Amino acid sequence: MLLVLPPSETKRTGGTQPPLRLDALSYPSLERVRAELVAAVVELAADQDAAMRALKLGPRSAAEVEHDRLLATSPTMPALDRYTGVLYDALDAPSLDGDARAYAGRHVVVHSALFGLVGALDPIPAYRLSHDSRVPGHRLKPLWREPLAAALAAHGGLVVDLRSEGYVELGPAPPGSVFVRVVAVDGDGRKRALNHFNKRAKGEFTRALLTARPEPLDEVDALIAWARSAGFELSLSADATAGGDEPSVRELELLAA
Repeated sequence: MLLVLPPSETKRTGGTQPPLRLDALSYPSLERVRAELVAAVVELAADQDAAMRALKLGPRSAAEVEHDRLLATSPTMPALDRYTGVLYDALDAPSLDGDARAYAGRHVVVHSALFGLVGALDPIPAYRLSHDSRVPGHRLKPLWREPLAAALAAHGGLVVDLRSEGYVELGPAPPGSVFVRVVAVDGDGRKRALNHFNKRAKGEFTRALLTARPEPLDEVDALIAWARSAGFELSLSADATAGGDEPSVRELELLAA
């Protein structure tokens, strides 16, 4: 099983590991695109005003341009520790024990707009780039779509996609994958998708997986059964497909607590 997480706009600063080395990241097939984008983002960050427009930053976020300017020289930390925000606060990676973190290293990746797929323990710097950012001369969807789709397809086992649909568009999961959508049931018994609580539920679900470390989970039925045993209501959606334009990607519904 490979669990694919979305990134977060917000990130911890600093780090205790050496500066970025693209050849130290998982998925070496993505290194060419990574190098191209890193160089372009560093160049963009040299012009504060242009970078703020391209990255859609307000005045309070101006300091984030400095993160991009220093991409090649700033310290790194594991990806799972770098990201913050609702999902990652619920996941609380820094509090996981060594066994849970090792399991994450084998089974969890984060989809970064800048680096593509990164392993949970891959060392990355603080940066700012989103799936809808505009880097002059570099359109993210054409750059990433085929390399990312190929990297995910090469996994071979079950891919469990917890990304937002904006990131799915940058690199769809392969046939046979499952796309997880968080839902709630209203007073009339109707299901509706969630936003804020969607992220929290995904973080809690991921933390439970890393804590329990079930092996193996390469079948959808086994994942659903494990979720039930862990107190999560996870089921196949009545809709046959989801997650971008891949017709054979099935949708799972995760009921928010």
